[in-house]
Amino acid sequence: MGVDFERNEDTRRDAGALIGTRPRVQVEGAYRRLEHEAATPGLRTAFSLGALDAYGWALGQAVRAPVTGAAVAGLEGVPSSYMLTAELDAAVVQLGDPTEEAERAAHARGVHDALAWVCGLVDDRP
Repeated sequence: MGVDFERNEDTRRDAGALIGTRPRVQVEGAYRRLEHEAATPGLRTAFSLGALDAYGWALGQAVRAPVTGAAVAGLEGVPSSYMLTAELDAAVVQLGDPTEEAERAAHARGVHDALAWVCGLVDDRP
């Protein structure tokens, strides 16, 4: 089994970079951990997929925001802190909609909880 040195080098180079209030390496670790859990049968839920979508978007792996679909306007596709908090606010609005179907609400909850952690509003990461 080989080592992906390029990936390791990127992580070291970006170790000081912040996404929201978290170091990039922490957000990458949270993404990988949740991605691994979601691959387990029975643990792939709308909530976990929402959190994965949020982490991936925050890391610049997605062009569109997970709730609003807004395009990222930033360096290397990484959303600004303003965009992160705006998307978090949009998730709050979606969660407050009593007509929202359960699956979409669970996805929005996952996005909300992941972005709240990325933005430093909560200590518990999903």
